[in-house]
Amino acid sequence: MARLKLDSATTLPHDGARGALAGRVWRPDVSGPSVVAIRPDGVFDVTRAFPTMRDLCEMPDPARALADEQGERIGDLDAILLNTVPDNRDETKPWLLAPNDLQAIKAAGVTFAISMLERVIEERAKGDPAAATGIREQIVSMVGEDFSKLVPGSPEAMRLKQTLIDQGSWSQYLEVGIGPDAEIFTKAPPMSAVGTGVDAGLHPMSTWNNPEPEAVLVVSSTGKIVGATLGNDVNLRDVEGRSALLLAKCKDNNASATVGPFIRFFDATFSVEDLRQAELTLVVEGPEGYRLEGHSSLGKISRSFEDLAGQMLGKHHQYPDGAILYTGTLFAPIDDRDAPGQGFTHKIGDIVTIATPWLGSLVNRMQHTDKCPPWTFGTSHLMRSLARRGLL
Repeated sequence: MARLKLDSATTLPHDGARGALAGRVWRPDVSGPSVVAIRPDGVFDVTRAFPTMRDLCEMPDPARALADEQGERIGDLDAILLNTVPDNRDETKPWLLAPNDLQAIKAAGVTFAISMLERVIEERAKGDPAAATGIREQIVSMVGEDFSKLVPGSPEAMRLKQTLIDQGSWSQYLEVGIGPDAEIFTKAPPMSAVGTGVDAGLHPMSTWNNPEPEAVLVVSSTGKIVGATLGNDVNLRDVEGRSALLLAKCKDNNASATVGPFIRFFDATFSVEDLRQAELTLVVEGPEGYRLEGHSSLGKISRSFEDLAGQMLGKHHQYPDGAILYTGTLFAPIDDRDAPGQGFTHKIGDIVTIATPWLGSLVNRMQHTDKCPPWTFGTSHLMRSLARRGLL
């Protein structure tokens, strides 16, 4: 099986550790996880000030709070990254974890109207390019040339939705793609995410699946978006295709929520406006020499980050420990990997790299869920660890 490789040059954002970067590290010397600041001169444990990442995210200005806390230097980033890969790991030395802890892990789906409408067009055209052109022209006449400017829930979107329904093109995805209500679901329980450099879980029941490269918002309990990271919303297309009611079985499996490498808080070096214009790249490197490249342009998302966060958390839904929110993907691989007409699906051993200059890179190797390390360290274990260390 292909070996994972991590180093600071490829893991860090384009401006290195200049931004307000926070992560979590497992420290064998204290038998528990620590919240850390990633700085040009090393990795610093700030757990005495912020026992959990949730506590740091709840600060009025997390970036300033992180900068003001000196912390304890526990090593070089490259050494910790090297030890994060399970193939190389020395269990007596620190390694990187997913950067989130107590936050709810949520995800939004069908957030790019442009890709959803193209799928509707393809379905209606039934493989006839001429028919597709006519359908597209009809939609353009209603909403304009740029589908990405279609605002879900707007009068234009509602007219388009009704027209498509009248023509027999209703879809559950059409409802959440251009209707007023976003699809927001629970991706995984708190504490269950895995970070960069480790195996990501793929349920062996699936024979048609793909990665979903996404920006992940970090949202405080008040609904404020305080930062961002990267995520892979591993998707079992065949399972979800059987029924939308199987979404939990499709999405929530061992090691199937990957997050990282770090949380980057908003400050003078990085803003929500920077995130809105970010380009996410995806590379899949297969054990047989296969290579797939793709991208997702956040500037084409149909719902604003604020709308998604507001629909997730507000007076009708409260998350006292805050939440992280996968924001959806524009990417849907259709290229044939093996036989013609079979499209793309993962192979065990695929190495998936999701990256953007602002947030660095998240790298995982695909493995069956029952072969990934089981999730054994939950919220109760974290509380006991912190209490034992005198941090609660």
